[in-house]
Amino acid sequence: MYQVFIKTHFSSAHFLRNYPGNCEKLHGHNWDVEVAVVAHSLDEIDVAIDFRDLKKIVNSVVERLDHKNLNELPEFASRNPSSERLAQFIYKEVKKGLEAFPQVNPHSVKVCETPSSGVIYSE
Repeated sequence: MYQVFIKTHFSSAHFLRNYPGNCEKLHGHNWDVEVAVVAHSLDEIDVAIDFRDLKKIVNSVVERLDHKNLNELPEFASRNPSSERLAQFIYKEVKKGLEAFPQVNPHSVKVCETPSSGVIYSE
């Protein structure tokens, strides 16, 4: 099995509803994101997925989050835009984008709100 990953980042603001502390107030992060996909075979040119294709899929998701107040997005209208929910959201959106690449499946999404803390989501 091959695991292919890319790293990217975005900046956004959010707040956590009903959080007992400072994170209940609007604040921002420079989020680091790592997306990993898996393939059990390679294509005719011996790659699992072209990095450009994976970056295009991931960037199309991240662009929807960049320089936004995440709480104002429809995806987070009824749930907190926590690191956990962000990782889950990015995973599910990347999974949709990978439909054009049947040999590749999402493996995990890592979202870090600081260099020393983050979440990894996988199904």
